[in-house]
Amino acid sequence: MRFAAALMCTALVLTACGDNAPPPNQKTIKIRGPEQDALHQLDALNLAIALKRAIYSAGYLCKRVSDGGFVAEYQNLDMWMARCTDGKTTTDWAVFAGADGSAQVRLCKDVDTSQLPKCEIKQRPKGKFS
Repeated sequence: MRFAAALMCTALVLTACGDNAPPPNQKTIKIRGPEQDALHQLDALNLAIALKRAIYSAGYLCKRVSDGGFVAEYQNLDMWMARCTDGKTTTDWAVFAGADGSAQVRLCKDVDTSQLPKCEIKQRPKGKFS
């Protein structure tokens, strides 16, 4: 009797593991913060400061931002790219800005091999980075 009950429970659990897709009429909720919108208003010099600060806060180094800009929206995050240089080497960083003002930083070479958007700048700020 216990074996039959266990078999029935297993069958019920397995039938529940079907389609995980959301219902077709489900709306997605988009959350944005004022910090995300403010980044879009910055000129190149101030955007370089903001991106460099996010990179340093994450524990990485960025001597000078030589290029950067907006890449894409990813879920509720805005993805930005910063090209950092020390005069000898260049490193591309992906900076994900959250609605709460937080930032997540990843190497672009790691991002490009994942399912995240590629580190390709779609919108550059006004002005120059130097």
